[in-house]
Amino acid sequence: MYAWIWRKLPFGLWGKLTGSLALVTMVGALLWYVVFPWATPLLPFDDVQVGTGTEQSGPAQQDPNAVPGGDDSLLGPDEIPYDEQSNEPHPSAS
Repeated sequence: MYAWIWRKLPFGLWGKLTGSLALVTMVGALLWYVVFPWATPLLPFDDVQVGTGTEQSGPAQQDPNAVPGGDDSLLGPDEIPYDEQSNEPHPSAS
């Protein structure tokens, strides 16, 4: 296929190189601006589920809201146990 395209491009070596670059650019733009935006809603990249409810409950199961090495009573139900800007945990008292 690539050999057929190379043979069909006109104007010698430099014309073929320029034509090849133009074809690659056009295919890339078509993918970037048409195909990928069309396919994005069909792909499950943002459909993330942590814990499906099929895990067994028992003493080995941990509280998902627990702060590692910290006191759970310090955080409210909507607070996260780390700083949003630096993504590092708060220092523990120990």
